Amino acid sequence: MLLKAVYLSLGSNLGEREENLRRALERLRELGELRAVSDLYQTEPVDVRDQPWFFNCAAMLVTGLMPMQLLARIQQIELDLGRRHIRVKGPRTVDIDILLFARSVVDSPKLIIPHPALHERRFVLIPLADIAPDVRHPVLKRTMRELRDGLPATGQSVKRVGKLSGLIVAGEK
Repeated sequence: MLLKAVYLSLGSNLGEREENLRRALERLRELGELRAVSDLYQTEPVDVRDQPWFFNCAAMLVTGLMPMQLLARIQQIELDLGRRHIRVKGPRTVDIDILLFARSVVDSPKLIIPHPALHERRFVLIPLADIAPDVRHPVLKRTMRELRDGLPATGQSVKRVGKLSGLIVAGEK
């Protein structure tokens, strides 16, 4: 089985946000090896602004799953952790997006990789650049650090909260 490095964005703005993310990350271990997790950030909502602020982080998972298999398993984890699709971009217990899947480019009705808004979103790029600053966007050919540093100086509020407590990542003690 060929293993691939996958970068994910995780967010939560309902209930115990930090615990929701911790539980999601623990469940992701069922799909492969969790190799890196960014710091935790508190972020203001984008698009639908009248909802609670989010906690966000990014993670690197090494998996043998193919992109559509990974998507199906991630969607099941979201459901198991209480995600309900009541309002597009509305409040959610947990949201997990596939940002990058190795150097793959996927364009299907159900899945687009790299994530189409990756290069525009402060709440995604800041945590992702924490764990993958030199990883290149397979279409834009710029690193995550370059994309992060190219964001406008003003915009969405993203504040570092600190480490996600109680989570052990491969290679850490």
